[in-house]
Formats: sequence, C-alpha cells, structure tokens
Amino acid sequence: MSARRTANEELTREAILDTARQLFIENGYDKTSMRQVATELKCSHGAIYYHFKNKADLFQAVVSYDFSKLDILIDEIMATDSQPLEKCREILLKYIKFGLQNKSHYEMMFMLKDQEVQGYLQDHPNQSYEKFADALHLLTNGQMTIKNMWCLFLSLHGFVSYYCYTSQTFDDVQVLAEAHVAFLMKGM
Repeated sequence: MSARRTANEELTREAILDTARQLFIENGYDKTSMRQVATELKCSHGAIYYHFKNKADLFQAVVSYDFSKLDILIDEIMATDSQPLEKCREILLKYIKFGLQNKSHYEMMFMLKDQEVQGYLQDHPNQSYEKFADALHLLTNGQMTIKNMWCLFLSLHGFVSYYCYTSQTFDDVQVLAEAHVAFLMKGM
C-alpha cells in the first residue's frame, strides 16, 4: 500500500477534479469509485467525501468546472475593445483551442456516451451553447439565423472532435484551425 498524504500536503479541490475527470474518462462513470479517486491521490476516501458528498456530486462538479472555464473565455473576449467580427473570430478560434488544449475536459463535457451520466450533465451543454449563440447573435447584430448558428457550432465541434483522439495538439493544427475559422467567418 502506498503512503498517504500528510496533513501538510493539502488536497485541493482542483486536484480531486483533475484526477476524477481522468478516471471517469478511462473507466466510465459506472466503474469509477470515490475510493479509486482517493487511491490515485494517495489520500483517504474520507478526504474526498470532505469535498464531495458522493460520486454524482463529484461528477457534477467536474462538468460544472469545465463549462465555467469555457464560459469565462467567451466573457473575456466579449469584454475586449475589439471590433465585433474580430470578437467572433476570437470566440471561434478560442473554442477550438480550448477543446484541443483540454481534450479530457472536452470529452467529459460533450462526448461521453454513458447514459447514466447524461442525467448528471443537466443543462450545462445547452447553457454553454446559449452563451456561445447569444454572443454571436449580439456581435452580428442579429444577422445570424438560429440554423446557421447551430451549423457553425457543429462545425467547430466536429473540428475539435476530429483531433480530440489524436496526439496532435492545438499548436500542431493551429494553421488548420485558423483556416477553418476563416472559412466559417465567410458565412457570417
């Protein structure tokens, strides 16, 4: 048995979320336990329960944390002094960059097929899409139709999904990502 953390080695909420995310992706929701998370972190399972009441609560926290990171990116872009079309371009490119720099996060957010976890995702994907769509609607003065906005989102998701299961990083495909965004911008 491996040594457990001492009291001086503070167990952070973020460390728990990162470890749990990886285990949920590798093993699936059903086959991941709070004890496994604790074992991976070399702490007692009670330490995990100090932060999260159960596995569903932990899963919900992982997903909420990831969606909040994506939402913050949009908020930061919207707060800049850039021109509206430049903000649109930045949102599209940052979406791709987020997905490829955080592949395991993105997979948890949008690509898990486990039926049990779908209930725990609640409305996060829809709320995130609404934030994305509202920003683009505002930046294009309402010129984009709902159908076009959805197609744009699916095109971004397809790009990220395609590279999510490769070893390529955002830096490896940045030129392609920029070309993809430029192509999508023509339709705006």
